[in-house]
Amino acid sequence: MFRALIPRVTSRSVVRPLNTSSSSAFVPSSFRLVRQSRKGYASEAQEHDLVIIGGGVGGYVSAIKAGQEGLKVACIEKRGVLGGTCLNVGCIPSKSLLNNSELYHRILHDTKKRGIEVGEVKLNLEQMMAAKNTSVDGLTKGVEFLFKKNNVEYIKGTAAFSGEHEIQVNLVDGGEQTLRAKNIIIATGSEATPFPGLKIDEKRVVTSTGAIALDKVPKKMVVIGGGIIGLEMGSVWTRLGAEVTVVEFLGQIGGPGMDAEISKMAQKILTKQGMKFKLNTKVLSGDDSGETLKLKTEAAKGGKEETLEADVILVAIGRRPYTAGLGLENIGLEVDEKGRLVIDQEYRTKLPHIRVVGDCTFGPMLAHKAEEEAVAAIEYITKGYGHVNYNAIPSVMYTHPEVAWVGQNEAELKSQGIKYKTGSFPFSANSRAKTNLETDGMVKFVADAETDRILGIHIVGPNAGEMIAEGVLAIEYGASSEDVARTSHAHPTLAEAFKEAAMATYSKAIHY
Repeated sequence: MFRALIPRVTSRSVVRPLNTSSSSAFVPSSFRLVRQSRKGYASEAQEHDLVIIGGGVGGYVSAIKAGQEGLKVACIEKRGVLGGTCLNVGCIPSKSLLNNSELYHRILHDTKKRGIEVGEVKLNLEQMMAAKNTSVDGLTKGVEFLFKKNNVEYIKGTAAFSGEHEIQVNLVDGGEQTLRAKNIIIATGSEATPFPGLKIDEKRVVTSTGAIALDKVPKKMVVIGGGIIGLEMGSVWTRLGAEVTVVEFLGQIGGPGMDAEISKMAQKILTKQGMKFKLNTKVLSGDDSGETLKLKTEAAKGGKEETLEADVILVAIGRRPYTAGLGLENIGLEVDEKGRLVIDQEYRTKLPHIRVVGDCTFGPMLAHKAEEEAVAAIEYITKGYGHVNYNAIPSVMYTHPEVAWVGQNEAELKSQGIKYKTGSFPFSANSRAKTNLETDGMVKFVADAETDRILGIHIVGPNAGEMIAEGVLAIEYGASSEDVARTSHAHPTLAEAFKEAAMATYSKAIHY
């Protein structure tokens, strides 16, 4: 009954109308294996129930789920290692650096008041990078093990459509292989959006890929883009000793999804940690010809020009779908003006046996969103139905403290004319936060003014990335702020701030 009260908010703003063809479940059938490929030779077409192009999060989750459902499935990955951007050069390695750089920074600056005397502390960047690589290696090998466990055929190579049901693969080890499939899922992910005029070399002018692999701490780093990736990587190198300046075109950090009040609080905390910000500022040009990199900037609305110098420039202005070399033109598949593959509500392209999940189609470019779509796509293939609630996809920024949110923020609700109420609770009034000496931040609820249904939850503070899961569950099940407020939370925990914020929304907090 509540669903109609809230307009669906999602980046999936343009989708193809549902195909008129039947969406009945696909029943796995036995196919004759024509011929095994041999290194250096092309094979005749091998037939599968499902072939997945891309071994990133969306692709490998699709493959594992399909294997669990009994499909004859193959997954093609050109990197030669499973996990895609997330496991190899994105989510996982960056979190390793974020965690270990925070430990280093804390030992340097946050032990005396805790009664811990520490001697000389040194940074061993090479070992920090080795720890990161160990984590990545273990996880990617774990995915390969899950492929074997669930009977997924893993093909290392670059895939391109040679027909509507046929895929040609240039194998990493040489030779070619041709696969035929009744169903195909495209999960090729995304790549960093380049900045015009700056040549990415991943040494001095870097994307997030280069930012997680620098061999020394730069004296000065300029980050173009104040979104989550830029702020996370900026945090790492600030803690390790770099002077980091973030240049952002918008008037707030964190991107438009972050609530404005939370954004201001997060910026204040990060500034206190040493990061510098230039908001409402646009980059006019860059010069990488000398030993020192230079960026020419001015106010977004026009004004006096300023030149920034840096040893490293991080380009973090977003990501774009990656579909290069797929041979989409061979089968007439469409992309929109942003390069996203066009799909319907069941992830089908205009060729209904070809589905798309993850970053290369609509919606937020998040690994956990791709996972949800992967499972739903397999359910559509095998059962005829699937479900993803795009209103309940959380976002997390893994700075310290963390920032996390789910649902809508105040600006979005105002733009839609929805009447709402808010309530918040600061960690400075939370007993566990005070004993931990980590009191920055707060929890904020946004609820429907009439029904009290939770519309959004926004957190900046310790453990926000874990705490937001309770908010996701509340939104998924249509909970009211009173529902959360009347749910017992263990004492003393950081999660009590979550409960108290809910209390402040429908009535009054007790401890503030």
